Amino acid sequence: MRPKKIDRRRLSARFLSKLMWQRRLVFWSGALFVGLASVGFAILSNAGQNLFLFEEAKIWWLPLLVTPAGFVLIRWTTRRFAPASAGSGIPQAMAARDLRATDDRLALLSPRVILAKIVLTTLGLASGASIGREGPTVQVGAAVMLQFGIWGGVQREKALILAGSAAGIAGAFNTPLAGIVFAIEEMSKAFEQRTNGLVLYAVIISGLVSLGLVGNYNYFGWSTGRVHDVGDWALVAVCGVVGGVAGGLFSRGMLEGTRALKRWCAPVGMRRELLVALVCGLIVAAIGVASGGATFGTGYEIAKGAIDGSEPGGTFWFGKFAATLVTAISGIPGGIFAPSLSVGAGLGGWIAQLFSTDQAGLVAVLGMAAYFAGVVQSPMTAFVIIMEMTDNHGNVIPLMVASMLGYGQSRMVAPEPLYRALADGFLIDMGRKSGRREVTVDDDGDDEDGGEAKPPRAEPRADA
Repeated sequence: MRPKKIDRRRLSARFLSKLMWQRRLVFWSGALFVGLASVGFAILSNAGQNLFLFEEAKIWWLPLLVTPAGFVLIRWTTRRFAPASAGSGIPQAMAARDLRATDDRLALLSPRVILAKIVLTTLGLASGASIGREGPTVQVGAAVMLQFGIWGGVQREKALILAGSAAGIAGAFNTPLAGIVFAIEEMSKAFEQRTNGLVLYAVIISGLVSLGLVGNYNYFGWSTGRVHDVGDWALVAVCGVVGGVAGGLFSRGMLEGTRALKRWCAPVGMRRELLVALVCGLIVAAIGVASGGATFGTGYEIAKGAIDGSEPGGTFWFGKFAATLVTAISGIPGGIFAPSLSVGAGLGGWIAQLFSTDQAGLVAVLGMAAYFAGVVQSPMTAFVIIMEMTDNHGNVIPLMVASMLGYGQSRMVAPEPLYRALADGFLIDMGRKSGRREVTVDDDGDDEDGGEAKPPRAEPRADA
C-alpha cells in the first residue's frame, strides 16, 4: 500500500489561512488575559482573607458582627446586580456550554459577571466566609475567553468556554495538567479532537503567565510520605471509604439544602434570601469563633500544615465541613475547591490520629484526594490536581485508589453529580431545559438536529 502524497500547496494554504491565525490569536490573547486575571484575583482574594484574619486575631468577637453583615451585603449585591455570579462559577460555565445562543451565554458569562465574581468573592473572604477563589476563576476564565471570541469574530464559543475554564484551573492552582484533565472530565464529556489543541494552548499560556508572575511553586508545598506496606494500604482504603462518604454527604447536603431554601424563598424573594444570608453568616461566625478562627476563609494554612505532618485538631475537619456547607447554601459567590481540600486534609489528619500512624502527612494527602473526589465526583481531576499541588508523583497509584474509592462511595450517597445538577438548575431557571430532550447547537451556529435555533435572550433568575 503506497503512502499518501503530501499536498504541499494545501498545507501552505492552510498555514497561511487568515481565519486560522485569527482563531489562534483570539485563543492565545484570551489565555494571556486569563492568566493575568487569575494572578490578580489571587492577590486580591489573599489580601481580603489576610485582612479579616488579622483583625479577627485581635478582636475575637468581630466575626459575630462582620460575617453576618458581610453575607447580607454580598447576597443583596449579587441579587440586585449580578445574579449569575452566585455560587461557585463552575456550574455557570458548564451551563453556558449547553446553551444555544450567544446572548444566553452572556447572561452567565458577561463582563459584569466577571467584575462581580472577583469583587464579591474577595469581599466574602474579607468577611470570613468559608470559600475559595478557584471555582470562581473557572467562570472568570470562561467569560474572558468568550469575550475575546466575540470581539475577534470567532464562532467556536463552546471551545472558547472550555479552553477558558481549563486555563482558569491551571492559573489558579499552577497545575497545567490538572487544567487539561478538568476540561476533559468535568467540563466536557466529549473532548473533540479539533478542540484539544486549543485547550492545550490556553492552559500553557495561562500557566506561563502565572509562572512568570508568581514563580514555580506547589500550591500545598511538598509531600514526602510514601505507601510502603500493608498497613499503609489499609490507610488508603480507610481514607477512600470515609472521605468518599463525607464528600457525598457534603454534595447531597449542598444540593438538597440549596433546593429547599430556594423553594422557601420563592414566594417572598429578597427578604427571605437576605434572612437566609444573615442566619448563615451567624452560623459561620459562631463555628469560626468556636474553632479559634481555623474555619474562616479557604483553610489553606491548616491544610498545608496537615500535609507537612502537623495534624490539625480532631474537630477541625467537621467544623470546616459545616462552615463550607452553610456558606455554600447561603447563595453568596465563592468556590468550594480550596475549602474542600482543607476539609479532606483535616479528615486525613483525624484518621492519622485515630490509627496513631507516623505517616500523618501521607494520610492527609490521601484524605484530601478521597474527599475531593467525593464532593466533585471527578476522580481523575482529584488525583491529578492533588498530585501536582503536592509534588507527590511517588504516590500516583495510592492517590488513584483513594480517589476511585471516594468516587464510588460518594455515588452511593449522592447519585447526582454536584456541578452537573447545579448547572441544570441554571438552565431550568433560564427556560433552556425541561424534561424533554434538548436540542443543542454546534459552535458554528447550526442546530445538531439540522434546523436553526434562535431562542430569545433569557436572564437567569436571581435565586439560581
